[in-house]
Amino acid sequence: MAKSGNTGNVFDIGELRRLVDELGAGPREARAAVLEGAVADNEDCDCPSCGTDALTFPPVELSPDGELAASVLKVPLVLDAQRLAAWTGTREVSPESLLPDPFLPCAELGLPSPARLHLLWVVAVNTGMLRISRGVAAPGPLVLSPELPPEALLGFWDGVVMDVLDRADEGLTGSAVVDDHLAEMLATLYAVGEGLSSATLVKGILQSHEVACEARPAEMRALTVALPRELEAALSLLGYCGLIEPSQAGWPRLTPLGIWAVRQDLLREGHDAPTGAEVAAFADLGAAELVDEIVKGSAAPSAVTVWLESRPPEVAARELVKVAVSGTAGLRGAVGRILEELGPEAETPLREALSEPAMWRYAASWLHIRDLPAPDLTPADSTWLTVDSLASLIHLGNVPEALCGFDALEPGEDLVRLVEEMALVDHPDTIAVLDLLGAHHSKAAVAKSARKAAMKVRSR
Repeated sequence: MAKSGNTGNVFDIGELRRLVDELGAGPREARAAVLEGAVADNEDCDCPSCGTDALTFPPVELSPDGELAASVLKVPLVLDAQRLAAWTGTREVSPESLLPDPFLPCAELGLPSPARLHLLWVVAVNTGMLRISRGVAAPGPLVLSPELPPEALLGFWDGVVMDVLDRADEGLTGSAVVDDHLAEMLATLYAVGEGLSSATLVKGILQSHEVACEARPAEMRALTVALPRELEAALSLLGYCGLIEPSQAGWPRLTPLGIWAVRQDLLREGHDAPTGAEVAAFADLGAAELVDEIVKGSAAPSAVTVWLESRPPEVAARELVKVAVSGTAGLRGAVGRILEELGPEAETPLREALSEPAMWRYAASWLHIRDLPAPDLTPADSTWLTVDSLASLIHLGNVPEALCGFDALEPGEDLVRLVEEMALVDHPDTIAVLDLLGAHHSKAAVAKSARKAAMKVRSR
């Protein structure tokens, strides 16, 4: 989203990843409690595959295009931009392509400030209501009308919202802190659907600012006093822009147009932001079909959520284990990631999987994590799982992620020693994993050790 590269988020982007997974369809009070406990950790990953921080958002139901298009013409910001374009007509502009006297149109159009005028001017010029050429503003090619096709009006609306959010870099809301966290605040409201109390939003911003910006106590005390008022003004402006409205509980939430626009921005940023219709088709797939779609990259994480919700946990787990026991490391990796979404209700099929040679270590680990009785895993078993995990990523074509995963082991882990231990485990993909590390690992000692270990395995 616009200004998504800020130094801190309302809720840290990694934390938001966890939040959107947890919120689901839980009660409003429960969701508010989860959000109030979110604190930014301000930790950056150097892995190239982690740079995008792609998130998976709950499926949303969009209003019909016709209804959305009709609503665009009623947004106060859009109406005022049309009034400004009509008032401007044909008029000379300054060398900066702005109106030379901003106070005149403010007075004649009843606008509250030159800052509001500038926002309207940017929208009118960028969307084509006005065209500037050789120092003169004149009517542009865009004439808004209810007769325009819905797709044209929604395309116009998408451009309007991008112009609005881009203004956060120059002071959109009047609050530097809110502007700095605006994209993540909108993404958070998108994730929770029914909205959040202003107090919860304030708390999230304060926590993030304190951690990410290392704010001093005096600054935090001043911000604690000022931010509620600043956020109220910012939410009022976002309402004027057609993005925010009050929920039945009086909490700020996205409007239908806001949901549509924020989703467009999330998709542009590479996030998984599906509609209900897009993921509904996955609910009826068999486990093998679902895993196949995941391996091919055709199924987003949200499809997995819908698939799991459409069947009892025990049934889902049994189907998934059946796919994994006879599959490659790539299939086991995909299945393992799905199984992590299931709770203790799926214990029986995972306990049965303890008898499967290719799956028992995964099953034992799954049971241990949930504090359920399970066989102990030896260091050799843990090394086998490391090889299998890296092999699964190779099968899926995620070589950078595999290398990142190898580097992100327990702090202080001796990677050279681990490579030597990998050569001793009985795994069909050991050589492929060692060849990968030997050819591409950034640390010379690790790469050299991997090449030597691969030669030893081949000699056996």
